[in-house]
Amino acid sequence: MTLVLRLIINGVAIWLAAAWVHKIEILSPVDRGTGVKILVVLGIALVFTIVNALVKPIVRILSLPLVVVSLGLFLLVINALMLLLTAKITEAVSNEYGLRVEGFWTAIIGAVIISVVNWVLELLIPDRR
Repeated sequence: MTLVLRLIINGVAIWLAAAWVHKIEILSPVDRGTGVKILVVLGIALVFTIVNALVKPIVRILSLPLVVVSLGLFLLVINALMLLLTAKITEAVSNEYGLRVEGFWTAIIGAVIISVVNWVLELLIPDRR
């Protein structure tokens, strides 16, 4: 249940980032309809969740000195790199479906939006503990 909730939250966050930043696109054929676009967003959210679960902890440990020196601001760079990695993975799988992020600064803005939306949505969901 937690994984499904995490996927939905990440999907909403990525969808909002694509809606608010004009250089972040969710790629899906227009003639396929809304259902296919929702599946594409959930697929992107799955890739993003896997990247955050497997790659991000390693990058955070390796960049710990930079995080400390920058007083945590380097975590934004790490989040942007995870978004760019997700875009590269989804673009490598298919040219018609996926996520496109044009540029590093666009990824920074998208990472900020995704982080804030994740934080707000997790506040709204009651904790089971």
